[in-house]
Amino acid sequence: MSLRFKEIEHKYVVDEHFDLPRFRQAVAALGPIRTSTVSVQDRYFLTDGGSARRYLFRHRYDAELHHLTIKTLGTDTEVRGEINLDLGHHAGSQAPQVDAFMDQLGVIWRGTLNKALEVWYFPDCEVVYYQASTASQSVCCVEFEATRKDSLEEALATVERFERATGFADAIRSTRSLPQILFPELDEALGRNG
Repeated sequence: MSLRFKEIEHKYVVDEHFDLPRFRQAVAALGPIRTSTVSVQDRYFLTDGGSARRYLFRHRYDAELHHLTIKTLGTDTEVRGEINLDLGHHAGSQAPQVDAFMDQLGVIWRGTLNKALEVWYFPDCEVVYYQASTASQSVCCVEFEATRKDSLEEALATVERFERATGFADAIRSTRSLPQILFPELDEALGRNG
């Protein structure tokens, strides 16, 4: 199975009792090759086709990335399809063009969320802590995403290695996508064709 267009990750929703300083120390002790903090605005679109075939579009423009992405939705986000088109920074955000493009595909739902991220990059994994918020809700999460994906077993072993090293080995992970967590109406929109 080719994993080129697959995202392999575990997401954990953490509460106000989460010991973020201890977590930062544990991740730093693993020797990341690079770290980053970035604020992101993600705009999500559900189309008629996306509702029927279980996928969302995401437009992201931030200091590091400018992508139009398609992400599959399933019963578990551990392994899902993700295809990114790099729109580049040279023309700015292009939000009006993306909106016009998406409107041609029959948008039936849209939502915007903002994320403040801390990212630790390793040769085979990205570890991320973030707070994501909409106009009415917010959530804090930790994600472990395998970036080296020679096999599904190897990628999951990488994720599990980082979970053990940072205290998440026995934690219960979320199986829902971030938009499904923050936008309860998304499941209703998905249910129209599902």
